[in-house]
Amino acid sequence: MSKPYQYLFGPVPSRRLGRSLGVDLIPFKTCTLDCTFCQLGETPCAVNERGDYVPMPDVLAELFQWLEADGQADHITLAGSGEPTLHSHFGDVFRWVKEHTEIPSVLLTNGTMLHVPEVRENAALADKVKVTLSAWDETSFQQMHRPAQGVTFDLLLKGEQAFRKEYTGELSVEVFIVEGVNSQVSNARKMVEVVHSINPDRIDINTAVRPPADSGVKAATEEHLHVLAELFGPKASVTASFRKQGFQALEVSEDALLGLIKRHPASCSQLAKEFSLPEDRMFKMLRQMTGAGQLKEEQRDGEIYFFHRASST
Repeated sequence: MSKPYQYLFGPVPSRRLGRSLGVDLIPFKTCTLDCTFCQLGETPCAVNERGDYVPMPDVLAELFQWLEADGQADHITLAGSGEPTLHSHFGDVFRWVKEHTEIPSVLLTNGTMLHVPEVRENAALADKVKVTLSAWDETSFQQMHRPAQGVTFDLLLKGEQAFRKEYTGELSVEVFIVEGVNSQVSNARKMVEVVHSINPDRIDINTAVRPPADSGVKAATEEHLHVLAELFGPKASVTASFRKQGFQALEVSEDALLGLIKRHPASCSQLAKEFSLPEDRMFKMLRQMTGAGQLKEEQRDGEIYFFHRASST
């Protein structure tokens, strides 16, 4: 991108989505959940109320601007720094994408609002949808996700099950594993039963590869994730250990890099892999941005991570 955008970020490389343009409709850390493992830090006050959190005309204007500037991406993804389905008009993004491009659209959601028929109707406009399900009952849901008042495991599960019955696109479920919380095989078997009740097309097994909101959260090992993936069956695969597979290097502007780090704090090595750039080149950019006051560094588990200066960690 040649200039900063307020609501767009990327395109960034993704193993499954190729180069994905992100669309962010929600103010930082506005979410129905306060997940212990969230890489964006703690949610100051989890919310359960939908609204026009950002002006949709401004979002669509940026998409037009991006497209007119010869914007190219393999997917356009509704994601970012909060729960996108909290926006009352999030479906307008998918309508715009279908009307003005041939690019497939993606919704990344925690699934907590899918019990609302209007939300399911608009979510179904996306070509691909990924939901989250990392618990098996109300107790484990509360422990993992610390939801807003009125958000329950029962509503989450019923909403995702109802959406699957109505949705004809590609539906995937992300199962996030926290060591010692839901990593035991006995608990994983309970999650298997719940996830299979949704009948997703794909199951992604993930863990905390970036600094989590709760410093006590520990990542499961890659080996153990593969053991758990076997329990979930042939639709499941481990997505936590991201490795580049043949992406061409992207020209990375400071604005694009800042937009990504604002939503996804990361280490130099992670960012270098994601953009297929030499690590020394990425490190030089990051240190320049840190010196300019745009980023801040924090050491976690023996590795330096870069955060947006305005972000709360």
